[in-house]
Amino acid sequence: MSKPRIAVPETAESGEIIEIKTLISHPMETGFRVDSVGRIIPRNIMTKFECLYGGEEVFRMDLHPGIAANPFISFFTRATQSGELEFRWTDQNGQITVEKRSITVTNA
Repeated sequence: MSKPRIAVPETAESGEIIEIKTLISHPMETGFRVDSVGRIIPRNIMTKFECLYGGEEVFRMDLHPGIAANPFISFFTRATQSGELEFRWTDQNGQITVEKRSITVTNA
């Protein structure tokens, strides 16, 4: 898998709802398509996406063959503390791609 693109605000106020966006380049082949000579293109999908904030899971998504190539995922969470967000993508072979981003949370 390629290096994902992630958008997380650098700062937020305590209690603020923040939007997080991710995009990862991946073919997401279903195993149902055929190539130009009629051979089945092997299945190649990501199966899971997770986001942990301060070590606690705040978002999880199971991915299936119907998900488009280069999945874009957007979700919201509440800014509770300064710390690290960890993003994990898992493919059908168990390979895991991990990226981390930091956020600074201030008191309103």
